[in-house]
Formats: sequence, C-alpha cells, structure tokens
Amino acid sequence: MFSADRFRASAEALAVPTCALLAAMLLFGVFMLVIGKNPLEVYALIYKGGFSDSFAWENTLQRAAPLILTALCVALPAQAGLIIIGGEGAVVLGGLAAAVAGNAMASASPLMAQIVMALAGMVAGGAWISISGALRQYRGVNETISSLLLAYIALAVFNHLVEGVLRDPESLNKPSTPLLGETMMVGLIPGTEVHWGLVYGVLFCIVCYLLVRHNVLGSH
Repeated sequence: MFSADRFRASAEALAVPTCALLAAMLLFGVFMLVIGKNPLEVYALIYKGGFSDSFAWENTLQRAAPLILTALCVALPAQAGLIIIGGEGAVVLGGLAAAVAGNAMASASPLMAQIVMALAGMVAGGAWISISGALRQYRGVNETISSLLLAYIALAVFNHLVEGVLRDPESLNKPSTPLLGETMMVGLIPGTEVHWGLVYGVLFCIVCYLLVRHNVLGSH
C-alpha cells in the first residue's frame, strides 16, 4: 500500500530539485536583465540549442554521459556526509589517464585496450577525488572547498601535460595527446551519433541507486 509518508517523501524528493532549478533559472534571469539581455530570449536559445531537433538532442546526450558519471562523484560521497563538488578535476585527469593508457596499449586488442583505459580513468579520477577525503580525515579541511580548489589544480596539470610532454607534435592550433584509433573508442549507439557512454552512465546510476537504497551495503 502506498502510505501517506511514502507519498510525502516522494513529493519532497521531486519538489526539492524542481524548486532548486526554478530558483537557479530565476537568479540567472536576473543576471541577464542586469547586463541588458532578455531572459526569455536567452532561455529560448538554450532550448533551441539543446532540444529543438534531433541534432540538438544527440548533441545534448553526447555531453550528458560524462556529466551523469561526474554527478555520482557528488551523490556517492554525500551518502557519507561529504559534499564533493570538484568532479571536473577527476574528469579531466581521468580522461587524460585513459588517453595515455590507450596510446600505451596501441598494439593490444581493442577490448583489452578499452578495459585498461577504463580502469586507468577510474583509478586516476578516484585517486584525485580521494585527496579531498584524505584532507578532511587527516587535516580537517572542508571537502567542499578543497575539492573545488583541487579542480583548478587538475585543470592546470592537464593543460601543462597536454601542452608539454604528452602533446602530439602533429597537433598545431589545438594541443592534444596523440590521437587514438577508432577501435579504441566506445562506439556509437546504432542509428545515432550518441556514444555508448550514455548507456553506461545510466546503468551505473541504476546500480548505485539499488546499492544505496535497496542493499545493506549502502547504509555503511
């Protein structure tokens, strides 16, 4: 039976992020007015760029995968009472580690190379996030502030390496690491321009939800 308490909890779970989104949109609209822009026109452009046609949808979904996975860097530590908001640092260094691993595994089979790349990205990203946890545990540094500041350090490290020792000599105007072959990529969902990373992101979210909400391990 669907009890009143359960209904209230479900309504609250929906209302809190909805109100937060509306408040953010309202505040953003005020800033647009301050600089002389029409907020409605700005929101119309945002909608057009993200959802107006199939190309816009595919472009949005392409970028959704890393954002979904990065959101887990916030959701999972939050279960332990830690507010980590510097996931961007883990993303850039994890991606860099995956690229380095992919180039190192150029002679291996595509499946093995992809597995090693995924593991390298997870280890690098997780290790970077763990610095905030260690600072909180052993030095009493607020993890919200440290994770945010560490993201800027990660970006600086990323830029230094990509524009330095890891730079592909053939990349001129836009520095990058040596290009990976198509066999190293996760590939596209058939009939779309969206890669399989979106599916993996959704699956990881479902697994984490089941772990946290419907498993005794999630309470520890």
